Amino acid sequence: MSKNLVIIPTYNEKENVEKMVRKVFSLNVPFHLLIVEDNSPDGTALIVKRLQKEFPNQLHILERKGKLGLGTAYIAGFNWALENGYDYIFEMDCDFSHNPDDLERLYQAAVNGADLAIGSRYISGINVINWPLGRVLMSYFASMYVRIVTGMNVKDTTAGFKCYHRRVLETIDFEKIKLIGYGFQIEMKFTAYKFGFNIVEVPIVFTDRQEGTSKMSGGIFNEALWGVLKMKLRSWFNKYEK
Repeated sequence: MSKNLVIIPTYNEKENVEKMVRKVFSLNVPFHLLIVEDNSPDGTALIVKRLQKEFPNQLHILERKGKLGLGTAYIAGFNWALENGYDYIFEMDCDFSHNPDDLERLYQAAVNGADLAIGSRYISGINVINWPLGRVLMSYFASMYVRIVTGMNVKDTTAGFKCYHRRVLETIDFEKIKLIGYGFQIEMKFTAYKFGFNIVEVPIVFTDRQEGTSKMSGGIFNEALWGVLKMKLRSWFNKYEK
């Protein structure tokens, strides 16, 4: 039986974290959960620690000193996953914008041969609920821009709902990943693509958060815009050998 770990970074997610934990553990496919907690002032960590008594072997927490960026949260989680022998490592948000039921579909795609399975909003039209039109267009055209710059045949290049086979994370040198915000999601996909891993997109419906506050900002898109160009330039000087 494969070992599956879902990594969820949290910052001020007290409204969502318990519901998310219980939902993930109710799925038919067995998952473990690692909460990467960035010192939320709202008590998110206390909720997770209370739930650990109920799920002592499945639920884990990695506490950090503060908001250190989405990319560094995931890299900390990836290192923890590799050290603890997990086969399939998933990324998802805590706010239910990613439907936990889709974890099973990403898992099936990985079992069927995907090195990286992506929960894609754009593989079958535009499947986004509760976003203002401006944000939908910005996200859609950002993905198109990334495809043009990088040459990747991936429709949802900024997606944050993914499943990696451990061999992908073992191959990537995390110290060479320079983008730490949402650009991190792009750079990880691009690096997997450059190494020649099999990337599969699984259609999902993305629903904007109902509770808690969004972490989106203009700086995130600036990083993605200029960071992608720098990432492409850097790739000309990197060797991608498995």
